[in-house]
Amino acid sequence: MNSTSTTLEPILDFLARTLTTVETTFNKLPGSAVIQRYVRSSHQNDPGRSILELILFIFAIRTLLQSRTRADKNFIKFSDKEVDELVDEWTPEPLAQPLTPEESSELAAVPVITGPNGPKPKLASTGKTAVNLASYNFTGLAGNEEIKERAVEVLRKYGLGSCGPPGFYGTLDVHMELERDIADFLGTEAAILYSQGFSTISSVIPAFCKRGDIIVADRGVNFAIQKGIQISRSTVRWFDHNDLKSLEEVLESVEKERKKRRGPLTRRFIVTEGIFEKDGAMVDLPKLIDIKFKHKYRLVLDESISFGTVGRTGRGLTELYNVPASKVDMLVGSVANGLNSCGGFCAGSQIVVNHQRINGLSFVFSASMPALLSVAASEGINVLRSTPSILATLQENVQAARAILDKLDCITIPSHPASPIIHIYIKNSKSSLHPSTAATAVPSSKPSNPSSILPKDAASWDWDISVEEKILQDVVDEALSQGVIITKAKRLRGQEMVEARPSIRLAMTSALTRKETEAAVKVVKNALVKVLGRRR
Repeated sequence: MNSTSTTLEPILDFLARTLTTVETTFNKLPGSAVIQRYVRSSHQNDPGRSILELILFIFAIRTLLQSRTRADKNFIKFSDKEVDELVDEWTPEPLAQPLTPEESSELAAVPVITGPNGPKPKLASTGKTAVNLASYNFTGLAGNEEIKERAVEVLRKYGLGSCGPPGFYGTLDVHMELERDIADFLGTEAAILYSQGFSTISSVIPAFCKRGDIIVADRGVNFAIQKGIQISRSTVRWFDHNDLKSLEEVLESVEKERKKRRGPLTRRFIVTEGIFEKDGAMVDLPKLIDIKFKHKYRLVLDESISFGTVGRTGRGLTELYNVPASKVDMLVGSVANGLNSCGGFCAGSQIVVNHQRINGLSFVFSASMPALLSVAASEGINVLRSTPSILATLQENVQAARAILDKLDCITIPSHPASPIIHIYIKNSKSSLHPSTAATAVPSSKPSNPSSILPKDAASWDWDISVEEKILQDVVDEALSQGVIITKAKRLRGQEMVEARPSIRLAMTSALTRKETEAAVKVVKNALVKVLGRRR
């Protein structure tokens, strides 16, 4: 017995010293005390769990150290000939669905332009110039020689792209200058720049609106706003399109619902557009702001169409209605539409802007806009400041176009008289009924359901989208044959919450004279009369 103890004693001493050394070394590691405390409590409560955790830990270490590629018999070896045959037989899946016959014919009808775009581009098919009423060149900044020369200078200095998001290494001094120019132009504390117009409003909304917040939105908002609302996961209530009486009713119902279930006060937002992209209607901004303050809501106003097109110098609805921009919490606009550059912006208080620099998805994750386009936008603001007659010419052309189109009995125009985009619907077609006329055709006294984006008279709508699309495309083709480029309003069928009525969309521009505008619109008028006359 003593001999056995004597033999094991050196071994036991070695193990004791080893354990002491391991314990001392382990105690020097950061966080070792936390691990010891966890193991002691775990072993005391459930020793079996400690053993299971140890086994799982060893298995995880073994898995990480295990080789991913084993050159064993499980791999099938192919000859070069067999590899070539397999490659030839492989057919990749298409990235998108094939075009329908209607889409193919419509694509084939799109005019091809040679040379720069502008108010009078040259058609590749005929070599002749045509009058352009399809592009968003509202103030004629596209092709401005001074802006072009300045952009070339910046291109030579900075190169083409920024190659990074604004929050990393994508912000240049010209981006910061444009943000200051926009804020100063609108009269707000600050502004933030986004590199893509579509992702601007769809990033602004989820930056502020989260799950549990309340969004009250117009049923006629554009597709980008719809996406932003979906991303936010907020509780959404809808009011009738451009109907501020309906808005007040919905706001009151939201408060009654909260008191009934004794819910807490949450952040609440009104989301709408200045001039609606879908039909050109214009919101009554002073009344909207009164409602906002009365019910204590924040206002997100998308001025992607109205910025750079209305007001004495193009500042948008705040200038048109003489309303301080500071009364709009988040004023969103398009640099692409209003200044013929790219991207968009959100103007407001310094707090609103700083919040988006770390919460605006598109700002954080998308590369910033090219420096040359940023400078082009700043130059565009200078042009609007120094030449307010541009906006006066634009409104004269809008009035001249409306004076011609309003006399037609075969169409209806839902757009506001000051809107630079003019939507044209077919009137009284047997296969269609516009939503705005549905209420008068089938009166309904019941209120709309705020939880649904569908209006109260949605069941009475009766239009055949494909039929109207075909008729309107015939009008577009007829006008193009007479030297005027117009377009149908493009829609993402099947993706928007509510299918929009097919329409022709005219984009007015100050780059044309009044006589040129009248001549072009008369061509559109004759095309409408000719095509719609065949249907009768």
